[in-house]
Amino acid sequence: MNAYEEAAADRDIQDAGKPKRIVLEVAGLSTAYRNRSVLREVTFAVPEGELVAIVGPNGAGKSTLIKSILGLTPTLGGEAKAFGETIDAARKRIGYVPQRESVDWDFPTHALDVVMMGRYGRLGWFRRPGRKERAVALECLRGVGMEAFAERQISELSGGQQQRVFLARALAQDADLYFMDEPFAGVDAATEKAIVELLRKLRADGKTVIVVHHDLATVPEYFDSVLLLNVTVQAFGPTAKAFTEENLHRTYGGRIGFAGAGAAAAASGRQDDPAPRQDAVHTFQGGGRP
Repeated sequence: MNAYEEAAADRDIQDAGKPKRIVLEVAGLSTAYRNRSVLREVTFAVPEGELVAIVGPNGAGKSTLIKSILGLTPTLGGEAKAFGETIDAARKRIGYVPQRESVDWDFPTHALDVVMMGRYGRLGWFRRPGRKERAVALECLRGVGMEAFAERQISELSGGQQQRVFLARALAQDADLYFMDEPFAGVDAATEKAIVELLRKLRADGKTVIVVHHDLATVPEYFDSVLLLNVTVQAFGPTAKAFTEENLHRTYGGRIGFAGAGAAAAASGRQDDPAPRQDAVHTFQGGGRP
């Protein structure tokens, strides 16, 4: 049994005896920055139709993991497959929403144009987007409550509105597997609600969504499975089993307190420095997905 098969078998066992088709396989993935390990021998497998959170302290390698899987940053070893193919071969079936901070929001373009960019991968190099692509883009904007802003310059939108536009672009890709890097960071309550509704719709449609997430309090409510990362995989599995006090202590290394209903959560931070941190205090509340 190779590393992919072992990861898939482990994940199927954790899925309460209900094996699903594995859509993402990561085996032995390692990266470094300035001679320091950022990711070391990361191995896991994700089944179809799940919402998966990646959580961990600053510098744990969360964003780097997504970028390494997608081939956006160099790796030292290991590999990733999607739908049994190389990532390059499966590229058209994969959607990616980067961190807002990594996007040049001053670029002179309209919201609709940004969303239509999500169709380019399906059009190929020699076809220009037409009425069909425009209609799809408008429908995607409608799906995130941004249709009225279609002709608005992207730089004129609020942070939450910009995030919705990028989510609409991901929808326009019509992917089967989505990677989202902190989509909830810095958004208002209305946008957070819209994102959650979108994630659940994608899941209902059989899509798989992997999200770098920083708010520990909402993990049990929002996600089916969770990967706890701090350079290496500390725990991975269904949220009800993997998101435990013991695993959180192992991942964060600091003091973690369980709070009652209504308590606020101290997020683990958004910055993904290469140097791991283990000194933060994290408070979260229990719960379950509605």
